[in-house]
Amino acid sequence: MPSIRPVWILVPLLLGVPAGLQHATAQSDPAPRPDRIQPEVSLNFALGFPTGEFQDNIDDPGFGGSLYGGFQIGQSPVVIGLDLGFLVYGRSQQTVPFSQTIGPAVQVDVVTTNSIVQPHLTARLQPQDGMFRPYLAGFVGFKYLFTETDVRDDDRRRGQEPIASTTNFDDFAFSGGAAAGMNIRLYRAPIEKALRDVSLHLGVQYLYGQEAEYLAEGGIEDVNENGRIDDEELDIRRSQTTLIQPQIGVTVRF
Repeated sequence: MPSIRPVWILVPLLLGVPAGLQHATAQSDPAPRPDRIQPEVSLNFALGFPTGEFQDNIDDPGFGGSLYGGFQIGQSPVVIGLDLGFLVYGRSQQTVPFSQTIGPAVQVDVVTTNSIVQPHLTARLQPQDGMFRPYLAGFVGFKYLFTETDVRDDDRRRGQEPIASTTNFDDFAFSGGAAAGMNIRLYRAPIEKALRDVSLHLGVQYLYGQEAEYLAEGGIEDVNENGRIDDEELDIRRSQTTLIQPQIGVTVRF
């Protein structure tokens, strides 16, 4: 499989940020409210491209999303917030007998999902005004990598709760990094309204991750005849856990 190097996605964004900051601050928007905390919320879809040894152990990019909440005080260009990301980087499924006693008469699906939860505190430098509002941001937090297996009825009805669920393996890693992006205004409310504006969010995050142990997709080699997973069958990998994450979403400011 050809090596994917999405780090080059950062280059045009980073080159455009200084010029964008100057242009955005020159817009003739209404002045921000000077003496109040101004919150904002973003909901984003994200891809996760592993790098280095992490890329060697993960076959395909992960996919998921993030929820960001932050606040700006008065006319300051600094936005402080919390970014909560979630990625799925692997999924496998087997159909096995419900139990050895019943035999093949009743079948269930054993679904194994490899996931990462990424909470980060973040500080962002971004102008308040303008149709185009580029930003630079820094992150500090951690990654929680875990593999979970669900046993489900094989009729695959949507929204059905699993019969049983267990976490097969998990680990933590320190995480930190940087991001660049842009908010493009789609709607601006009158100044007297609680809602300030709605914008399209485009960005790229580089999130360094320390070494951690994890299971790659298919890291659980087999499910035995009782529908159970033997610990000795776990294919445990270890590497740094750095990800590059392009994002697209919607930001609402109040």
